[in-house]
Amino acid sequence: MRQEIIIAGFGGQGVLLMGQILTLAGMLEDKHVSWIPSYGPEMRGGTANCSVIIADEPIGSPVVYEATAVVAMNLQSLNKFELTVQPKGILIINSSLIEKAAKRDDIEVYRVPVNDIADELGNIKMANMVALGALIAATGAIKSESLYKAFAKKFAAKPGLLTANKEAIQRGYDCVKKD
Repeated sequence: MRQEIIIAGFGGQGVLLMGQILTLAGMLEDKHVSWIPSYGPEMRGGTANCSVIIADEPIGSPVVYEATAVVAMNLQSLNKFELTVQPKGILIINSSLIEKAAKRDDIEVYRVPVNDIADELGNIKMANMVALGALIAATGAIKSESLYKAFAKKFAAKPGLLTANKEAIQRGYDCVKKD
């Protein structure tokens, strides 16, 4: 198994954090992982993305050219990264902010209202965790339990965040869960 993932959005959406938690979860499962952040000079509102690879075998290069999955948190990210998805790959679109449909029909597309779900849960900052739940449901890259453990480890100083974010992850997971 090898998942090559691009997570993209604008600064402040937590896309880099999503990649960090996903990478840590892969490490907790004793997988080979890599994480490369990329962001514009702006702190918030500028572009941000990261590449994550989770594999059973050693990773030769951490660069993702053809993603097995892309999470597009805003329209600019969809426009930039849709074409990088491999045929039969996965594209997760934040339908709360992106009305545009995917152009391709050779990939699996999931339109998930991540911002709307986070807002329903009472904290828009959890939109990234909703998207992360959708991503792991669609890809099977890691187990949900590993994701929860990684979140708890990342936010060990703030254990009160786990319950709400666990619910956000589960809501995203439920949006694309395959039975």
